[in-house]
Amino acid sequence: MAIKKLPLYFFVFFICFALVSAIAYAQDPLPSWNDGPAKKAIIEFVKATTDKASPKYVPPAARIAAFDQDGTTWMEQPLYSQVMFAFHQVGVMAKKDAKVAGAEPFKTVLSGDKAAIAKLTIKDLEKILFATHTGMTVEAFQASVKEWSAKAKHPRWDRPYTELV
Repeated sequence: MAIKKLPLYFFVFFICFALVSAIAYAQDPLPSWNDGPAKKAIIEFVKATTDKASPKYVPPAARIAAFDQDGTTWMEQPLYSQVMFAFHQVGVMAKKDAKVAGAEPFKTVLSGDKAAIAKLTIKDLEKILFATHTGMTVEAFQASVKEWSAKAKHPRWDRPYTELV
């Protein structure tokens, strides 16, 4: 099968598109962000820390990228994966101790009632996280997370959480 030669205008279009994209990015490195103080602060920080003439310059070998838990590195809807893990662990705990199943806020989580779960308070979530994330060795906790991560799927996307970052 012969490969058709693409017309010259295709290449001209491609080069023009690439140049326009590069210029647009140079003018606004965060085009999907709304203008505001956060965007301005990030851009100024990056400029100051990457400009060798700046007193705030950081050499590339000393730069570290860190991400917080605002959804940029994991799913946050319907809940953060850490909370989904904790809710799963409530079920594991309830199988081992029947008292857990009858006590709030665990009873609400086990009900699966999304409206009721959405009404859980910060104190309720703290109680759940405390119960599901303490009282074990680091190795035991890591094993439970590894086991959950290998099987758990996001309720909307039906895909492992590790594929949805």
